[in-house]
Amino acid sequence: MKKENKLLTVLGNLDIVVASLTLALLIILTVAGVAWRYVFGQPFTWLEEVQLACMVWIVFAAGGAAFRTGNHVAIEMVVDLMPKKLQKIVNWMISVVVVLVLAYLFKQSLGFIQVFLRSGRSTPMLDIPYALIYGIAPVSFVVMIISYFYSIIKDVKSEAKEAAEE
Repeated sequence: MKKENKLLTVLGNLDIVVASLTLALLIILTVAGVAWRYVFGQPFTWLEEVQLACMVWIVFAAGGAAFRTGNHVAIEMVVDLMPKKLQKIVNWMISVVVVLVLAYLFKQSLGFIQVFLRSGRSTPMLDIPYALIYGIAPVSFVVMIISYFYSIIKDVKSEAKEAAEE
């Protein structure tokens, strides 16, 4: 049973692992790029392409985790000032809007990826297909929707809201 829980925990946090490893890679390559440029006088001509890909993957990989942990930017002050019944209605409407927007972005990202696949576009130096770089977007939107429902079911609160309740 514990082995299954560990597996579920790892799978449940795979987006954080991917974002963390990609961030570590970005930092290492950027530091190495600075060293090579200024110490050895040999800049990495391909570094900007890899940095772009890393930033895209970090942002999209971490999106679901932000929903799951209640760390997305939210302006809760206005809703918190409303009567409890109205808060429930507004929160329900916000949930509908969030899911609709994420579903729309998912659909649009699929079209975006299809354009890259049809055109065969890739980065100029390393020939990395743009479909690979941006391929994380549709996956991320699905993870964000799942994580959003998880946060609602588990009643995850933002750090600011938790601090205010203490």
